[in-house]
Amino acid sequence: MRIVPALDLRDGRVVRLGEHGNFARQRAYADGPDAAVALASRYVEAGARRLHVVDLDAARSSGDNRELVGRLVREARAEVQVSGGVRSAADADRWIEVGAAAVAMGTAAVRDPALLARVARRHPGRVLASLDVRGGRPAVSGWGEVADLTVAEMLARWQAAPLAGLVVTSVDRDGTLAGPDLALLAAVTATAGVPVTYSGGVGSLADVRAVATAGAAAVILGRALLEGLVGLADVMALSS
Repeated sequence: MRIVPALDLRDGRVVRLGEHGNFARQRAYADGPDAAVALASRYVEAGARRLHVVDLDAARSSGDNRELVGRLVREARAEVQVSGGVRSAADADRWIEVGAAAVAMGTAAVRDPALLARVARRHPGRVLASLDVRGGRPAVSGWGEVADLTVAEMLARWQAAPLAGLVVTSVDRDGTLAGPDLALLAAVTATAGVPVTYSGGVGSLADVRAVATAGAAAVILGRALLEGLVGLADVMALSS
């Protein structure tokens, strides 16, 4: 299973939102673009081969961190998958052209599955769908809203898209360190038909092992790494 450190960007800094994606209770861990690039470099030096970079401002349509995301793509010396605010074919084109290994579409994918399929066909092996789940339903617009669909209904609407994979995040567990939502992960891996990356609530090596056992192809780690609850070198030893 691949280990993917997360860098969530807001106002040019690496932050972690409060539990369940609470923007009002964020904490900064890398205060500025240079510090963000340095953090990414430390992750890569510890063995990370891919980074999950999220533009939180773009996700909420409240600005963007394009310059910093571009720096990370160019300077990280690892694959970077870009998420947050990728809502059009032009957005996807831009990040692929800059050098991103992949783009993840969330809100746009939920609202317009046909657009997701077109972008995935345009960039084979480079497009992921982001399924952020809150209360059993897909969350959109920076997790501020939920769609009137079940997880199963959402996955069925994405079946026609030739995706490189799917990123499933338990918003209910995000930032809590309370353990992964293994039931959600099992339900998604059983029907997704593509490699699944899991995020949300992972706070220990035991949690990482549980996610691997449940069938995830990769796990995204945020707060647990930033707060030193798990060491990246230790986690990398579990990866394949």
